[in-house]
Amino acid sequence: MVTQLIVRGLNAGYGKLQVLFDVNMEARKGDITVIVGPNGSGKSTLLKTIFGLTTIYSGTIQLNGEEITKLKPHQIARLGVAYLPQVENVFANLTVRENLMMAGYTLQREEIPSRVEEVLEVFPVLKSYLARKAKMLSGGERQMLAMAMALMRKPVLMMFDEPTAGMAPKLIASTLNKIVELRDTLGITILLVEQNAKKALEIGDTAHLLVAGRSIYSGPAQQLLSHPELSQLYLGLTAES
Repeated sequence: MVTQLIVRGLNAGYGKLQVLFDVNMEARKGDITVIVGPNGSGKSTLLKTIFGLTTIYSGTIQLNGEEITKLKPHQIARLGVAYLPQVENVFANLTVRENLMMAGYTLQREEIPSRVEEVLEVFPVLKSYLARKAKMLSGGERQMLAMAMALMRKPVLMMFDEPTAGMAPKLIASTLNKIVELRDTLGITILLVEQNAKKALEIGDTAHLLVAGRSIYSGPAQQLLSHPELSQLYLGLTAES
């Protein structure tokens, strides 16, 4: 299978505060790669670094064979990378339709209306809320809108930062199922940072475990899920969990 994203020897952080230390990882095309680890381990920083939002001291990031290490976020977005932060990922005072239209900024203007209709077929729940302001949506509906906005730009790689944070169990399941659908139906490569490690590893193809900003494990998601020492020590998982 083709490797779409390659991170090598990545040292990064915020100004003089280093958070990531010699991180190596790969994401294969059409896979869900899950990034897990304790709080403060650098998971979100890794996504932000890939998207050009941190200070990179050394190392390289390649997308489809092209180095993107020194590119700006808007340049990385135009290469087909969509980044969904945990908060402030929609325009609260705009309607659902306006949010989708705004999200199509990388498209030709004449493409946008038809693309909105295509995206609504993937997220049919939003059809009933097109005229509603985003701030009036529930947490789960708002997350679906954020995912739909990312899909507007026809991404090849979607990066999710804690998409189920604060959700009820039923909404967690539907959100993760939608991420699986994006992989299975549209062939989109997914990077998923998720605090609910067990559920994330259950849907993931490969996994990457970060601890204190360092790579501890890279390999099959199911293998990490069933690893007695790593899963219990760093993820709080037991055989019964």
